[in-house]
Amino acid sequence: MNPTQQHSTAWRLKALFGGSIGNLVEWYDWYAYSAFALYFAPVFFPKQNPTAQLLNTAAIFAVGFLMRPVGGWLFGKIADQKGRKLAMTLSVLIMSFGSLLIAVTPSYATIGIFAPILLLFARLMQGLSVGGEYGTSATYLSEVATANRRGFYSSFQYVTLIGGQLVALGIQVLLQRVFLSKVQLEEWGWRIPFVLGAMLAFVAYYLRRHMAESHSFRLAEVQEKERGSLATLFRQHPRAVLTVVGLTLGGTLAFYTYSNYMQKFLVNTVHLTKDRSSIITFWLMLVFAAIQPLFGWLSDKYGRKPLLIGFGVLGTIFTVPILTTLSRTQSEMQAFFLILAALVIVSGYTSINAVVKAELFPAEIRALGVGLPYAITVAIFGGTAEYIALYFKNEGHESYFYWYITACIFISLVVYTLVKDTRQTSWMDKEDTK
Repeated sequence: MNPTQQHSTAWRLKALFGGSIGNLVEWYDWYAYSAFALYFAPVFFPKQNPTAQLLNTAAIFAVGFLMRPVGGWLFGKIADQKGRKLAMTLSVLIMSFGSLLIAVTPSYATIGIFAPILLLFARLMQGLSVGGEYGTSATYLSEVATANRRGFYSSFQYVTLIGGQLVALGIQVLLQRVFLSKVQLEEWGWRIPFVLGAMLAFVAYYLRRHMAESHSFRLAEVQEKERGSLATLFRQHPRAVLTVVGLTLGGTLAFYTYSNYMQKFLVNTVHLTKDRSSIITFWLMLVFAAIQPLFGWLSDKYGRKPLLIGFGVLGTIFTVPILTTLSRTQSEMQAFFLILAALVIVSGYTSINAVVKAELFPAEIRALGVGLPYAITVAIFGGTAEYIALYFKNEGHESYFYWYITACIFISLVVYTLVKDTRQTSWMDKEDTK
């Protein structure tokens, strides 16, 4: 290997680390809310039955998703006009503010209605942040990779996304089993992860300030007004926008069901304890994160389309049987392997969805094209997954949710069969020749 190649490899690895570690911190802050909702729900809302309290926190979780399209638009525009680095740096600062606000907000018993209002505001800031994070990090990780490694490199977005959830769950398990009693955790210990999140976000801010800008952004030869323009996006790339929506719909709903909602499902439906649910979810997420690069590598070798179709077919066939069996099981081991099977299926989407979307757009509109339609779809389907699941459970029709997931995955399957394999039609291949 010559010195130029060595420099190139070192540069790419440094870019991969800088982009990924910031992504991990952002998603840790996002998932800490969900991981500790079981503990802080009674703090921010009047005392009701546990499912009603979870519905309140889930509603705010869903409302936070409404800011994600705004973040997708704002940070996508910044990333396409001013650079991926600036957009990713700003987003992590906003996430830090949201986490710190949750950490210091007094309880409902202390300040009344202002407690849930402040919680909502903090969650809106976090929604704005992660709305911008996805499009910019997906774009950046795809752009810094070589043509034959884009699937592998971009898979680390979900490695670190899941890693953020793992860190949140890991801290939860440590607080539950090592450092705090149940009473301490419910009274004040749940604030600790949000303080840590704010501190880690500043570390990520430092790392991102020292990242290199992507090659594709620097070489994009277009007028300033065309960079990050909504008019350009919808006028010149309407098919690609609709493709992102279709690609995302079933995948994001399945992902949020099996990664985010499962912890509550294991407590409320399977009737495991909170700490056992946390431990099982932690190990599931660890395996899930570990297999993402494998699926990314497979997409580089065999194409993106076979993996997407595999997820669509298996998700359509097995979602109802898996969740129905899971709801009736009394075995922790069986619950573990049922959810693991679902996560392996979902990996056909999660591991490569970032690179598939990035390959649909040219550099001058890529971050906006990836981030905005994705954020809108996630807000509608991913952000409401937990709320809809809890609503059906509260109404005594939990199985309706299983069929809802199945229908959404099938719609995405139709899209997967109609689109071309982006590994053969990538806009980035044209940019690499410049």
